[in-house]
Amino acid sequence: MASVEVKNLVKNYAEVKAVKGISFDIEKSEIFGLIGPNGAGKTTTLRILSTLLTITDGSVKIMGHDLKEKPGKIREIISYLPEDAGAYKNLSGRDYLKFIANFFDNKKTNELVSEGIKIANLGDRIDDKVESYSKGMKRRLLVGRALMNNPRLAILDEPTSGLDVNNAQEIRKIIKNTTEDGTTILLSSHNMLEVEFLCDRIALINNGLIVEEGKPNNLIKKYKAKNIEEVFTKVVK
Repeated sequence: MASVEVKNLVKNYAEVKAVKGISFDIEKSEIFGLIGPNGAGKTTTLRILSTLLTITDGSVKIMGHDLKEKPGKIREIISYLPEDAGAYKNLSGRDYLKFIANFFDNKKTNELVSEGIKIANLGDRIDDKVESYSKGMKRRLLVGRALMNNPRLAILDEPTSGLDVNNAQEIRKIIKNTTEDGTTILLSSHNMLEVEFLCDRIALINNGLIVEEGKPNNLIKKYKAKNIEEVFTKVVK
């Protein structure tokens, strides 16, 4: 059984059809990329799978749980990192992780915080206020928050957006290593090099429809392209 099963998913906002009947599966411990231009339906899809938006039509199952019937159960086993996520600036990094950990399991707060600190890898700066962090440090803290509870599914929207090369590479390593513990990853990114490096499979979405799907190397061969960026250019016009 796939970790994620999306079948004929539709999402309408009044007269606007944001997602027009897409289907895809994600296997356990797979890194699956949902890639497309702005306004293609990516973020809407991620928010639906995160239980933040309702479905107009179609179905979603996560770890066998139907999203319409058991959204609360799904929330217990997933995490979601939006592109525009922020952290409380007046808390230290450690206190922020502790605050978030209490939402998961009060009995395991210390264990979760320790894991978040390890993932964020901020050294002594973990005890400084978040307002003093650089953008890269904040993003690493947020990735630590998203992954510290070892979610069955982690949904990451532009996880390295706006970061310098070193910080971006660190976060990619964290994401890659997370799947070794059994976590499934669904991510969206505009960085095609990142997509090619991280993703086991990708789906290209445009105008609310999936227009291509497959392993990066297979798609590169199919379209006689040099890289995924060139595939993207050829497919999403």
